[in-house]
Amino acid sequence: MWQRASAIYLAGFIVYVLAWLMFTPPGDHEVLKYWLAGLGMWLATALFFLALLLHAWIGVRDVILDYVKLPGLRLAALATVFAFLLTCGLWVASILMGLL
Repeated sequence: MWQRASAIYLAGFIVYVLAWLMFTPPGDHEVLKYWLAGLGMWLATALFFLALLLHAWIGVRDVILDYVKLPGLRLAALATVFAFLLTCGLWVASILMGLL
């Protein structure tokens, strides 16, 4: 359920951003930065990356649980993926905080 809900949000966000870029292309970096720094767009972008990380976690977790049979290797793989996704999430959070 969570993966499907996140996929719907991801698709909607991508369509919205592509439509915005197509119909009102930013003239320069400052216009794009101003648009992303608006509270609504900032929150939508933060939710996009949260949904993306959740979507990735659920998908990779399911693959690992289905195909990695050794418990120690399974735990190591899950921990590695979790650490990687957490690092990516913290990196995105630091970028988004820089926009405010």
